[in-house]
Amino acid sequence: MSLSDLCIKRPVMTTSITLAIVLIGMIGYFFLPVAALPKVDFPTISVTTSLPGASPTTMAASIASPLEREFAAIAGVDSITSTSGFGVGRITVQFNLNRNIDAAAQDIQAAIASTARKLPAEMTTPPIYRKVNPSDTPVLFLTLKSSTVPFHIVNDYMETNVAQRVSTLPGVAQVFTYGSQKYAVRVQVDPDLLAVRGIGLDEIQKALAAAGSNTPVGSLSGPQRVAMLQANTELKSAAA
Repeated sequence: MSLSDLCIKRPVMTTSITLAIVLIGMIGYFFLPVAALPKVDFPTISVTTSLPGASPTTMAASIASPLEREFAAIAGVDSITSTSGFGVGRITVQFNLNRNIDAAAQDIQAAIASTARKLPAEMTTPPIYRKVNPSDTPVLFLTLKSSTVPFHIVNDYMETNVAQRVSTLPGVAQVFTYGSQKYAVRVQVDPDLLAVRGIGLDEIQKALAAAGSNTPVGSLSGPQRVAMLQANTELKSAAA
């Protein structure tokens, strides 16, 4: 007996099976995924560290390792990846899907604060963390160059004008500046002359830091007015 003969001889059964298939299909339609590979936003936080002049080995051993040990104790951590370079480092902490990203950011901040005493004393800039989406990639690159003005002026124009205006556009999440060059006075010393005069590099570093500081001096109080004292000794040229 074929299937068609069975359906003809038993119309009630055929109708019941057809209605059941239609009903199951309608119910299953609402449980179908949107795509075969749906987009999932994993709670991810990126921590950036900076120590000018430090080698990648120093960044990994003195900065990345203490932070990673502290991050590993946070509940809900799925994976921790670290990249160390010359003077900079980045640690990416990915949490489980059921972990709230705001609560995870607070735990990361507390872990950074508790690790501060274990980091090198020369690290004047504390680690910076931010929420990231691993699936997001830059969709627009802008290149600025000039043949008439120095590069540090182009960089300042990029950060103060272009980047600020672009970040306010609807739909823009973040704006990054790559290849930036800050204005700085670089000093090259002669090791032989330092040895003859008995001066160490640490003394020169302290002298430059003291000469380039911009700290409040105080004030002079009179019977009718108060005068604020300022000592702006920032080095703005090689001659200074």
